[in-house]
Amino acid sequence: MDTLTEKGRTTHLSESQASEIFKKWVAIHAKIRKQKQAKVPDHAEEEEEASPNELVSDEELSLIRMLRSLSPVGFEKVSRELLRESGFENVEITGGSADGGIDGYGTLEINPFVSFKVLFQCKRYAENNLVSRAQVGDFRNAMIGRAEKGIIITTSSFSNAAIQEANREGAPQIELVDGTKLVEMFERVELGVRKRTVFDVDPAYFEKFKA
Repeated sequence: MDTLTEKGRTTHLSESQASEIFKKWVAIHAKIRKQKQAKVPDHAEEEEEASPNELVSDEELSLIRMLRSLSPVGFEKVSRELLRESGFENVEITGGSADGGIDGYGTLEINPFVSFKVLFQCKRYAENNLVSRAQVGDFRNAMIGRAEKGIIITTSSFSNAAIQEANREGAPQIELVDGTKLVEMFERVELGVRKRTVFDVDPAYFEKFKA
């Protein structure tokens, strides 16, 4: 639940200010996590060198394809893990068909005085299945009386009308995470992915050796 001290109650934030603070602290938590991982001894992060037979194609390694292959419940669970790794606390999924359009909730602490209760909804969609304006509106209605901040996470994208609805003036703003942003978030916290180095040939360097 939201936690506010007396000082927090007298702090007034506009929707745009709250949104900027929200995004800033998600990024900060991810950076802190990376710094902690960097302190782990090198031997704890040793990676085995893959043999040619173990290499797989870029298509098979595609994170977004992997996420789309999950079950709806599986996608909710991995989204829960992503939010936890991104700095959210007390993240849980509601489960069941009686969730009222809410797939889960969590808390993001901004400072010792203010924390946001956040509700989230997961849409495991194919690329051409866009989240509509009506779905964004339904999610916002489900938030009423439960939280002031919401996130919709999808493996596809959002229609222009949905984006406009999410940012409609005078209504609680909803953060939209499309497939591209979702992959960036997984890579930022290094969840379910392995970092690798790829070398490209520099033709200009070898040109002088052709004579």
